[in-house]
Amino acid sequence: MTRLLVTGGAGFIGSAIVRRALEEGYDVRVLDSLRDDVHGAPADVVADHERRGIAIVHGDVRDRVALDAALDGVDVVCHQAAKVGLGVDFQDAPDYVSTNDAGTAHVLAAMDRHGVGRLVVASSMVVYGEGAYATASGEPLRPPARRREDLDAGEFDPIGPDGRPLVPGLIDESASLDPRNVYAQTKVAQEHLASSWARATGGRAIALRYHNVYGPGMPANTPYAGVASLFRSAIARGEAPRVFEDGRQRRDFVHVDDVAGANTASIAATADLPSDSFRAYNVGSGVVHTIGEMAAAIAGPDGPQPVVTGEYRLGDVRHVTASSDRIARDLGWRAEVDFARGMREFATAPLRAAVR
Repeated sequence: MTRLLVTGGAGFIGSAIVRRALEEGYDVRVLDSLRDDVHGAPADVVADHERRGIAIVHGDVRDRVALDAALDGVDVVCHQAAKVGLGVDFQDAPDYVSTNDAGTAHVLAAMDRHGVGRLVVASSMVVYGEGAYATASGEPLRPPARRREDLDAGEFDPIGPDGRPLVPGLIDESASLDPRNVYAQTKVAQEHLASSWARATGGRAIALRYHNVYGPGMPANTPYAGVASLFRSAIARGEAPRVFEDGRQRRDFVHVDDVAGANTASIAATADLPSDSFRAYNVGSGVVHTIGEMAAAIAGPDGPQPVVTGEYRLGDVRHVTASSDRIARDLGWRAEVDFARGMREFATAPLRAAVR
């Protein structure tokens, strides 16, 4: 039986991967720092894992002792542990870089010590910056970062050289990387570290570039939560979800159960890759929806209806949606949960309460 270590395996996506991996017959071990601002009461999380027969090591990915205990006898690592979201302000930057980049370096060094040569690492759509665009005449064009003065004026869509809005499309893995905020920079660095590790050790690595993941168990009431969770929390309080810009930002919303399936497909695929391999795959539904549509779907016809505020966050991009053709072709993975059903279920699903 293949022994799998899931770092961050007590988190939102990590827990879904653990469930899926157990169903597929893996011997699963978890390493998690169990931060109470993400998970709630750590003792409850540990007890839940132990009830399900999952070995859990309580420790940080930067802790050599915890890593060595977690990696003993492991065949493959699924590295999900990370600090996510845009945070509160730039004062969060050292924590992002330390947790995500130094943490990944510690994981990879420990894998080398223990002779573990297979890795799946969580990346993100944010590595692209803005998505794929074309001019009105059909010429591909990646726009620069949006200017504050344009955003202040309510001009949210990137403009082409002819003065007309660019036409958004689906971005694929061949696109250049253009991270626009600290979190995005750390995700690019994680990919580069994984690629360097594979070349240096003969390992096999796959990075999964998640698009907008949603589903039961998302963290609630924290600045680091995803937008779907923030909308869901507002509605649960009887408040209208506040939609930034004009609500027409295009995204690809993918259910956490589908993301878990992409991970187990990738875990299996690492066994068949050549040595010194690094592959990156988009993980999205392949269907485009707007932020406003997502807010309305969560609210439903009877809930507090979304309010479009015109506010913005520097570092946010306007449109980024995925082509997931490469992972379908190489690994046979496709998303199965459609948007309408997934959002209906999410609207009533429990969220994960953090300790404040």
